[in-house]
Amino acid sequence: MGTKLAEVLEPIAGWFRGFNVPEPIVHWGHPAMMGVVIFVLGSYVVYAGWQGRLAEDKEVAVKSRSDHRKLAPLMFTFMALGYTGGLLSLVMQKQPIMESQHFWTGSCVLLLLAINGAISKAFVGYPGLRNLHAYLGSTAFLVLIVHAVLGFKLGTSI
Repeated sequence: MGTKLAEVLEPIAGWFRGFNVPEPIVHWGHPAMMGVVIFVLGSYVVYAGWQGRLAEDKEVAVKSRSDHRKLAPLMFTFMALGYTGGLLSLVMQKQPIMESQHFWTGSCVLLLLAINGAISKAFVGYPGLRNLHAYLGSTAFLVLIVHAVLGFKLGTSI
């Protein structure tokens, strides 16, 4: 299936190869950009979500929930775009797509975040699901940290 996906993405990867982007940017561009998304935006989204739940100051809690509500969909969008960019980076480098743990943790994170987003929208007012949302989002962030470590390992191996 990975070979078929690579074949589908090859025309797009070929188009990008035509720009003659320097190899270090093709190789390390995805990790650098996604590192910013994960460790800057992602950590703030997690912090704001928990701060919105735990802050004793009502104003702080309201602001944190508002920040979380605004930034979490943006983070998901960047994650989905970064996922696509990572696949294209591998295809551009003529590397297998679905053979690394990095691919599978990235796929898992997107699935967890999509489920979490659905929970936040579809089940407003259900306290048990609000708790599930908090813990599922935190789990997704922990998987993202593992994902980053696996990505660095993958990057140094190719």
